[in-house]
Amino acid sequence: MGVGGIAVFPADTVYGLACDAQNRVAVERLYRLKARPMDKPSAVMFFDLELALATLGELGPRTTEALERLLPGALTVLLRNPEARFALACGADPGTLGLRVPIVPALAGVNWPVLQSSANRAGGPDARRLDEVPASIRRVADLVLDGGELPGTPSTVVDLRDYERDNAWTIARHGVVGETAVAAALEWQFHFDPSTYLAMIREDIPVYDRFQDELTHASGTGARRMLELGTGTGETALRLLTRHPGAELVGIDENDAMLAVARTRLPSDRVQLRVSRLQHALPDGQFDLVASALCVHHLRGPEKRDLFMRIRGALAPGGRFVLADVVRPADPGDAVTSLTPGFDHPSPLDDQLQWLTEAGFQARVTWRQADLAVVVATVSGPPLAFRS
Repeated sequence: MGVGGIAVFPADTVYGLACDAQNRVAVERLYRLKARPMDKPSAVMFFDLELALATLGELGPRTTEALERLLPGALTVLLRNPEARFALACGADPGTLGLRVPIVPALAGVNWPVLQSSANRAGGPDARRLDEVPASIRRVADLVLDGGELPGTPSTVVDLRDYERDNAWTIARHGVVGETAVAAALEWQFHFDPSTYLAMIREDIPVYDRFQDELTHASGTGARRMLELGTGTGETALRLLTRHPGAELVGIDENDAMLAVARTRLPSDRVQLRVSRLQHALPDGQFDLVASALCVHHLRGPEKRDLFMRIRGALAPGGRFVLADVVRPADPGDAVTSLTPGFDHPSPLDDQLQWLTEAGFQARVTWRQADLAVVVATVSGPPLAFRS
């Protein structure tokens, strides 16, 4: 890329062409290879979401959160581009930028953006296999990477240009990611209706009350300062406050409507509730107990691993973390809890136990049924006044 080369590479959808997004000579050469008019836009592809967000620093908080939910993945996102960044990729509309952050593990170390387009002649079929890339393109490309057979369906294009202002979004091109999954990611704040949430959960999880009892029992007794992740309408918080009558609780959730219900149910002199995401900084510790029910599975694997590290930092010596959640079972027949693509990302229990160990916890499973599990993770240090 640094010397103006063009690469044929496997994305997470179809084979693509890539070049330095800021090199006019390389971009014009890529367009000629495709016989594509220069006024037609391409996308800028990053292989790291954090780098993309840092580069596009003018994005508003609502759009940034949307990107964190959608990406990485098989999506192209249309964004407002007031700084006219990557103008060579924007075609005739420098005020709009197409962004891609694919999931390609073999290219995860690439730390600069590229201009990318599908590896075909303009209007031609997308290439699922390398031998489907036109020979005229493969002969001229400076680097050709064979990633085997790909899904073969192009990315879904989502228009977020008005999302910051009024939550508006549209599907500009249907592709591999379905509209339901996009809606689940973008309309997360409306995903649950507080008035029907508990009935919905009990219908979906017949052992819900047993599940909550197991979490509460695993929390021990005697905690004085507690942090709950994903407070919702306050079901778990009520149980924890009863189990630990001398404790105060800080609860976070990203759905303000759910927290509004919780505020009417929980004692205000013992509870502080905050709108916040699990990906954001946790409230200041030190906490004796951190607990979460049916919340952490909304995070992808690396996000869970990062969260466990931050929970470890928020706990006092001798404290404990109780995780009660949906896991990905080894036997597909045990996957009985309803999940929403794009919104729910359960991880294998063994992976989560490993991430907890890496974070400095001693973790053990205290209860499990089908795809539900309760895990207690403790921090070494002088024991607190906990009793199991």
